[in-house]
Amino acid sequence: MTTNRRDRAADKRDRAAERRDRAAETRDRAADERERSSRRFSTSEREQAARDREEAAHDRAEASRDRERAGRDRRQAEHDRRHAGVDGLTGALRRDRGVVDLQLEVDRVRRSDGRLVLAFVDVDGLKVTNDAEGHAAGDQLLRDVAVALRTGLRSYDLVVRYGGDEFLCALPATNLEGARRRFDEVARNLTERNPRASVSMGLAALEDGDTLDELTARADGALYAARRDAGEPADLQHDSRRSGRT
Repeated sequence: MTTNRRDRAADKRDRAAERRDRAAETRDRAADERERSSRRFSTSEREQAARDREEAAHDRAEASRDRERAGRDRRQAEHDRRHAGVDGLTGALRRDRGVVDLQLEVDRVRRSDGRLVLAFVDVDGLKVTNDAEGHAAGDQLLRDVAVALRTGLRSYDLVVRYGGDEFLCALPATNLEGARRRFDEVARNLTERNPRASVSMGLAALEDGDTLDELTARADGALYAARRDAGEPADLQHDSRRSGRT
């Protein structure tokens, strides 16, 4: 059930509960009237009044159940909203949702101190892991990297799964040196989780007039340059930019 459908279902259940409550009130008033009449007439009025009260109690019980179901629907709808746009494998934001949030963060930073560093992170050897050990091992490598990113970065830093083996991370209120220290912590966390795992990254600081695409391209270029400077063969650099990309 989609989030909007859950909200509509909750509204429908609340309206049903209100109708049942009104019906219960009507039955109680009828029961009161019958009991007053029963003092002057036969016991049949008292019996009908008792039935009215039983039905009123049933209506109220059903109204209570409707409200409980409405509450569950609303909680599930809120859960769906919180997790919309989240990558099921890694827990990072998916690219479509993430790009929106990255743009919002850039806009917010421009209204404050203007400091933001974007990191383009590439998981080393994902294709090799998939080919040699299977996709389950590759999936675990991605999960390990995502956990290391979330634990090494701050709670308000954005982590976006940008491609199959690529992540974008936005670090506001910091500079390049501060971002490097954060990613040193990420590397330590990743080594503790998976000693064979590693990532490569490129960093770019937000500049006046930057669009998000321009900032992303500079971070991607910094990643490519880091691989080149590390002596990685050009064909492997090329493959790594595409391995597992979605």
